[in-house]
Amino acid sequence: MTAPLRPNAAAVAVGSFSPAPGAGSPVGMVLSHALMEIRLNVRNGEQLLLSVVIPVVLLIGLTKTTVVSISNDSRIDVVTPGILALAVMSTAFTGQAIATGFERRYGVVKLLGSSPLPRWGLVAAKTIAVLVIEAFQIVLVSLVALALGWSPKGSAIDAIVLIVVGTAAFSALALLVAGTLRAEATLAVANAIYILLLLAGGVIIPLEKLPLGMARVAEFLPSGALGQGLRDVLTQGRPLPWQSFFVLVGWALAAGIAAHRTFRWE
Repeated sequence: MTAPLRPNAAAVAVGSFSPAPGAGSPVGMVLSHALMEIRLNVRNGEQLLLSVVIPVVLLIGLTKTTVVSISNDSRIDVVTPGILALAVMSTAFTGQAIATGFERRYGVVKLLGSSPLPRWGLVAAKTIAVLVIEAFQIVLVSLVALALGWSPKGSAIDAIVLIVVGTAAFSALALLVAGTLRAEATLAVANAIYILLLLAGGVIIPLEKLPLGMARVAEFLPSGALGQGLRDVLTQGRPLPWQSFFVLVGWALAAGIAAHRTFRWE
């Protein structure tokens, strides 16, 4: 009788099989999901319109017309920081809230909930994807502004710090809205907040041009803090405005904690 075949112990040593079972590292999961979010954003034509075309059109329109009273300084120097803030708001808040709301409706977020990706990982991945899209926006808006005669002052690093913290604040707010409301309600609420902040939130129009009571409120909103902070740095050449910085940090922490606790996967 033929003896049974026995595997070679050296050939099947423990740990020699690939891929190894088990969840990936938290950093790897976050980066992988961030790359997927970037690809989805690039494929979404309507999202790109909101994120790229509208800020550029507003930049040119507000610079070349005097319909809106902006400031006694150079219009392009005052308008450009506001447009940069608007680009952050449109991408990190409005676009992300609407996209995430419909992802919940179609069951995409529910599928993610069954994966090892935690809630904080979803928030982090979406924020990273937003920062990548914003980098493209900022470069494009800055090039157009420079062509129109923009002369930025102050520290670029201080401006980047404000943009990153502002992105975290608006991204957390977007996930808070999208994670608690239905998709249709998210669409309506996100657009309503976008228009409200655009007109009276200190994004485009400097705080000193708003009525006193409205200005007092706007300076503690994330829109007013980011818009005025960028104007202080890039138009006035001032150092990092700590009030704007801490207002944005406060919104990021408060909205981030609330989104983490209330976000529903379906």
